[in-house]
Amino acid sequence: MRKSAGSPQFAYAETVSLDWKSGALLEGVRCYRRQEFWQAHEHWESVWLRLQEPEKAFLQSLIQIAAAFHHLQIANTRGSVSLLGKALRRLQPYPEYFGGIHLARLRQEAGQWLYALETGTGEQPAHFPEIWPD
Repeated sequence: MRKSAGSPQFAYAETVSLDWKSGALLEGVRCYRRQEFWQAHEHWESVWLRLQEPEKAFLQSLIQIAAAFHHLQIANTRGSVSLLGKALRRLQPYPEYFGGIHLARLRQEAGQWLYALETGTGEQPAHFPEIWPD
């Protein structure tokens, strides 16, 4: 176990892994890739309900990202901004790779979306943040 910087009460195993190759996690990834964000959220939430920390907060952040893009699809930019901000704050204490997901890339891409939506420049990133298990 190692404690992350900036959050002394948060400890995690370096080798934490979630099974993204079957069940609800896989179905959620498939839905996310098809931009069926609400369905991805629903699949992942069914797993989230059974998890313990630190995996629980980690998966909750992915659920919030999926929900944020669902809100964007239904023209609720305010809801999307709120959820992306919450997800990024929740992901801060995690290392760059956690639970089978490359978080450094995910944080960067989600941050670009958050910036574009907050500033209202209309210049959105070319693709949605990648939540692809390695």
